Amino acid sequence: MAAKKDYYEVLGVNKDASEEEIKKSYRKLAMKYHPDRNPDNPKAEEQFKEAKEAYEMLSDDQKRAAYDQYGHAGVEQGAGAGGFGGAGFGDAFGDIFGDIFGGGRAGGQRSNVYRGADLRYNMEISLEDAAKGTETKIRIPVQSTCETCKGSGARPGTQPVTCTTCGGHGQVRMQQGFFSVQQTCPKCHGNGKMVKDPCPTCNGAGRMKQNKTLSVKIPAGVDEGDRIRLSGEGEAGVNGGPTGDLYVVVHLKQHEIFQRDGGNLHCEMPISFSTAALGGEIEVPTLGGSAKMKIPAETQTGGVFRLKGKGIKPLRQSDTGDLMVHVVVETPVKLTEKQKELLREFDTSTQADAGKHSPRNKSWMNKVKDFFE
Repeated sequence: MAAKKDYYEVLGVNKDASEEEIKKSYRKLAMKYHPDRNPDNPKAEEQFKEAKEAYEMLSDDQKRAAYDQYGHAGVEQGAGAGGFGGAGFGDAFGDIFGDIFGGGRAGGQRSNVYRGADLRYNMEISLEDAAKGTETKIRIPVQSTCETCKGSGARPGTQPVTCTTCGGHGQVRMQQGFFSVQQTCPKCHGNGKMVKDPCPTCNGAGRMKQNKTLSVKIPAGVDEGDRIRLSGEGEAGVNGGPTGDLYVVVHLKQHEIFQRDGGNLHCEMPISFSTAALGGEIEVPTLGGSAKMKIPAETQTGGVFRLKGKGIKPLRQSDTGDLMVHVVVETPVKLTEKQKELLREFDTSTQADAGKHSPRNKSWMNKVKDFFE
């Protein structure tokens, strides 16, 4: 008869290995050589049995002490060599599959209390409301706790009973060959309790769909995509779990005049040909009314002028943005014959020294000439 291998050698650990090191090594070997994973490999089954026997001996303090002092002779009388019974095997192997499938030891119990879902509400507001803040009411459909049964799902005067299939654990242990796996109880679906006499209002669900009206305060300075959290205004939890939250997501409506860029506002401002050439003062719109702005002489289309502090103060910043005015020189339309004649005379007078009066045009024409040459 072949001599038995040293248990420490079988598990690949030192003689002073801790209990956790022994268990960790056994887990790896058990998963590697388990017969269900190696159905056509008799040698793997033998290695599995050896690892299992070594673990049973070394995981028991008394057996380990006897083995350390007398070797195999000290434990042969109580060793179940090669068998698959014993608390040591079931305990450690239950740990292995608890890690994989999210369960635990046979006595473990998974919580059946769940937090309610968070909700999202998309809210469109005007640029003016975003700048100064506002308060508005919204109406949302939510899963709320049933008022009749107070969330228990049972008819008033009765209570849910412990599930007879899982004993209230919410999970059952399924044996498949050598594998022992915990699964959600098919009877109570993980709740651990069953409703024998369901509530007539919610049909045993404990929650029901309701429309809820809420008042939402929009702080000044909010921008596109900002979220406002209303704690506890989401869907009701399950089995007494906490209520979820409601997130109001802000979207800005397109404005007829302004475009927002953080704290700054941008707008286009048409000016007349004569104002662009001679300069002058114009009136520009702002979110707070109107403001005067000076246009210097010889202003060109695309010129940008800044009105300090006429923008928006962002929600999480201390400084107010500016208003950026983009001027556009407007070509006059529907001219009378006299006006046209005056323009022709003006054009003739400027053509005598085009480079002086139209520097950009001269520069551009020079570039075109160089290109073709």
